Amino acid sequence: MLRSLIFNVLFFILITAVMLIWMPCFVLPRRFLLGAQEAWAKILVLVMAWIIPLRVEIRGASRLPKTPCIVAAKHQSAWDTFIFHLLLKDPVFVMKKELAYVPLYGWYTLKTGMIPVDRKGGAKAMRKMLKKADRAIRDGRPIVIFPQGTRVAPDAKAPYLPGVGGLYRHLKVPVAPVALNSGLYWPRRQFMRWPGTIVLEFLEPIEPGLPQREFMRRLENEIETASARLVAEGRAVDKLPPPDPVNSGDNC
Repeated sequence: MLRSLIFNVLFFILITAVMLIWMPCFVLPRRFLLGAQEAWAKILVLVMAWIIPLRVEIRGASRLPKTPCIVAAKHQSAWDTFIFHLLLKDPVFVMKKELAYVPLYGWYTLKTGMIPVDRKGGAKAMRKMLKKADRAIRDGRPIVIFPQGTRVAPDAKAPYLPGVGGLYRHLKVPVAPVALNSGLYWPRRQFMRWPGTIVLEFLEPIEPGLPQREFMRRLENEIETASARLVAEGRAVDKLPPPDPVNSGDNC
């Protein structure tokens, strides 16, 4: 309990401090803010390992395409939103537009070229997303998207949304599926942080050219199967508490 309290307090102190320190870079080109993203992620990984202790294991990194691609990742925890800054070069995140209105944090997301999406905006929102995604791929930046659109607890179910399918069909680049078990250790909507090792695994890329419906079925099956395996492994290895029935419902 005490370790979780210390970590949660430091989490908000550190993110605020990093954003304030890098604020002068807002008048400079976007690339100067990349240091803020990487510094924040590195500091947080070190603080996690020191206080909780919670460590990170990355598997299958060699499977990541060498060319610009879409990284479609399972999303269980706030941890998932910063770790990719250490795993990918200058990633672009597809995010819900409400985050762009958060003071300081939202300013950073817009300055660094993230892709805010109105999830209720229909075809118009999809066209805006695809236009910005085109630019990211032309600039050689990988696009990170959470196909379910929100954090989903390890034992919960939520549909895979059409945004990732639209990107796959339009961009015609490989998709790197990502499985993980971060929600076991950093649960959504919970205070506790549990010691152990978060595992993130890059799966075999899905090459462009599949019919969209077939692509969606394959993506969901591969991510869900691998994530369930990592969740079972984490529970067995780190002797974690049983699922919380309040936070492990059918959706987010």
